[in-house]
Amino acid sequence: MSISTKREQGRERILDAARTIFAEAGLEGASLRAIAARAGYTPAALYFHFDSREAIYAALLQASLLELRADVGAAAQGGPRQAFRAGALALFDFYAARPQDLALGLYLGPGSPAPRGLGAEIDPELNAALIDALAPIRTAAAGFCDDPDALLAQAFAQAVGLLVLAETRRLRLFSQAARGLMEAMLAALLEARP
Repeated sequence: MSISTKREQGRERILDAARTIFAEAGLEGASLRAIAARAGYTPAALYFHFDSREAIYAALLQASLLELRADVGAAAQGGPRQAFRAGALALFDFYAARPQDLALGLYLGPGSPAPRGLGAEIDPELNAALIDALAPIRTAAAGFCDDPDALLAQAFAQAVGLLVLAETRRLRLFSQAARGLMEAMLAALLEARP
């Protein structure tokens, strides 16, 4: 086994362990010591792969955003309206199937409803990755409306809001399915733009 392969396997082991720890404790509650123990390393050994807990979190989030970009890009096909709808539903479906990735992207965890970010060096790169993941939806929106950023923001906010309500089981209060509401909201957004 080559050194680079061994190093990559170690990195993946750390990321797998970190995903579990972040899901259990959130960003604020996770420690390098807990991540290292779960991965079978000493805390000092983690620094061979990552500079900080935030760098580990960022690597997980970056990988998730790349997968989101692939899903949205593959779905956002056809005419502008069709591509917008399909891309927005792909965004919704991606996070509906992966609620831990949604929590990761929103920096949610036990006791942390408000994100603090990962720092001035990391946050701009992750924000750019999110915008890139959503770019096919924005491009489609630009084909039929004057303010594609506003339309994208509305679709994104609706998807995230519905997903959070579904994950916290608040939608049960209204006897509604999140995906059905997302489809209806997208139809309304599209209908409002001639």
